[in-house]
Amino acid sequence: MAARRIGSASLQRLLGNWQQPESRTPAYRQLADGLRLLILDGRLPLDTRLPGERDVAEILHISRTTVTGALAELRSEGYLASRQGSGSLTTLPIARTEPDIARLPLPAVDLSCAALPAGPEIHQAYTRALSQLPEYLEHSGYDAAGLPRLRTAIAQRYNDRGLPTTADQIMVVNGAVSGFTLLLRLFTGPGDRVIIEHPTYPHAIGAIKGAACRPIPVALPDQGWDTDGLAITIAQAAPRLAYLIADFHNPTGRCMDSATRQSVAEIAARTRTPMVVDETMSELWYDVPPPPPLAAFDDSGHVIMLGSAGKSFWGGLRLGWIRASARTIAALIQMRDTMDLGSPLLEQLACAELLQDAEQILPARRAGLRQQRDQTGAAIARQFPEWQLNTPSGGLCWWAELPQPVSTMLAANAETLGIRIGAGPRFGIEGAFERFLRVPFTLPVSQIEDALTRIRPVWDRIAAHRVSYPRGGLI
Repeated sequence: MAARRIGSASLQRLLGNWQQPESRTPAYRQLADGLRLLILDGRLPLDTRLPGERDVAEILHISRTTVTGALAELRSEGYLASRQGSGSLTTLPIARTEPDIARLPLPAVDLSCAALPAGPEIHQAYTRALSQLPEYLEHSGYDAAGLPRLRTAIAQRYNDRGLPTTADQIMVVNGAVSGFTLLLRLFTGPGDRVIIEHPTYPHAIGAIKGAACRPIPVALPDQGWDTDGLAITIAQAAPRLAYLIADFHNPTGRCMDSATRQSVAEIAARTRTPMVVDETMSELWYDVPPPPPLAAFDDSGHVIMLGSAGKSFWGGLRLGWIRASARTIAALIQMRDTMDLGSPLLEQLACAELLQDAEQILPARRAGLRQQRDQTGAAIARQFPEWQLNTPSGGLCWWAELPQPVSTMLAANAETLGIRIGAGPRFGIEGAFERFLRVPFTLPVSQIEDALTRIRPVWDRIAAHRVSYPRGGLI
């Protein structure tokens, strides 16, 4: 398979403001830190061919020696491989998935992942599931649609939320990203356009690009959603699919109101554009539940819901589901054998148990998350009063706006301290959102506060010098 390529201009946009001119850290190491971050957070996919050293030096306005030193450091660490005729290709170190963090004396803190650890209810659900497993052992265990008991339980959750649903409208998949990948395979082909909100969930962008499709962004305004912009973009781009997050949007945390849901459903019907609505955060509300699922406003069958147990209960379940018309579900079942033969049975039994007990489990989880949100927000405000925060009414993270477009630089420097954090451009395309940083509140608050304290001196050094993109000169 031919390696992916990235142009020098695209690499410049991804790197953003990677350089601190006043830093004592040599420029080649700063560049290496920036490139390493892009590889680790997926913005530079593996097996991507980098531009030539001369092109990189020219576009970044630095010396070729600086570029050579940065690439040499990444090769020695295992993040680049040189192949005859292919130049430098991105890769990962062998046998060490987190080599830089693992060798640091300070404790590693991963603030790049917005997910919760398992609570005691997970062990209890698996214990009950194991006791039920013997009755299924005479069956092959392969079921592309999913365990009927689980599909019925998921359908009942939709019914309870105001969306009439039957089990034949549900398909169990191995997580929401897997479900989205399957939908892309059904509705799109190489080169097709897919509408996304901007910013959006980075793994959705990855899935779109992995399907050889082109993500077409519709910017989110300061508040709410731009439905006029969505309609205009669909008319201009003629996409095969759209991907939206209506409930406690990742990363902004906002929730789509009923009027906007109605407008989106009408756009889907009028343009005959399938709308995949990711509702993996829908159960994580703090004050009031969100409006009914977006498909409840749709009579045309063009709105497809994508759910998951990962955020509500535990990511280790690796289970999600698709809610669509029975005809679409049947088509997906036929197509699924090109990806896998079904979801693990034990996990499905455990998920059914968790859904059965959801009204006992989720209120405590919401209360705990609300407390962590408030305490983490207060800690950010104390440490970084210049950052702007909009309080999310649900979900798992803060979307902080910085006074300067330096989030990649900050994240790259934090990485050297053993702290991984989501720079804003990870949630967009073409290097957008350098003024933003996603800060989850899913780790213990004391651990987050410690990480913020360690990042503060780095921020002080960056903020002390107003950063702009370099326009000339060699380093």
